[in-house]
Amino acid sequence: MSRKLILAAALATVTAPAFAQEADGPGPNLVIEIAGQANGTVVIDLLPDVAPKHVEQIVALAKEGAYDNVVFHRVIDGFMAQTGDVQFGKAGGDMSMAGRGGSSKPDIPAEFTDTLSFQRGVVGMARAQDPNSANSQFFITFGDASFLDGQYTIFGKVISGMEVVDAIKRGEGQNGEVSAPADVMVRVTVQD
Repeated sequence: MSRKLILAAALATVTAPAFAQEADGPGPNLVIEIAGQANGTVVIDLLPDVAPKHVEQIVALAKEGAYDNVVFHRVIDGFMAQTGDVQFGKAGGDMSMAGRGGSSKPDIPAEFTDTLSFQRGVVGMARAQDPNSANSQFFITFGDASFLDGQYTIFGKVISGMEVVDAIKRGEGQNGEVSAPADVMVRVTVQD
């Protein structure tokens, strides 16, 4: 089952307000050390009051070390950088299946919100066509992607290191597949 985002709407250019409403207080933070074309640290404020099941799974995977050495396998300039395939996306492995895997954990039911919008630095869960098929993969938006609102779960936002995200190696073609060597999440930790 493919975990790649549906790209039909990726070419649309729609304007929408930024985060219409912030989550109550800061959640735990996901700290990602990135190496490759981009080098540095990205900090994501997780939003457990918006997407509690997604945050719980992301935190569990990070604490297990599952995200360490996972590549950014799909990066589309002006749209988003996708990573998190803990099954097929490990650096140094066969990348031909990257983007099609998940984790040993069950898929997560959708937790859509109508109070937040996909804008620059917003982090959402990748999924297959079934809205309840998110598992471990996620993406960070480079700019307005409000056409994804109500279709993908928002679970965080970049609060530090967006310049590192901007420097991530771009993929090729309409699907944004990244050729080796891809940028990698060397280490992913959680700050409570």
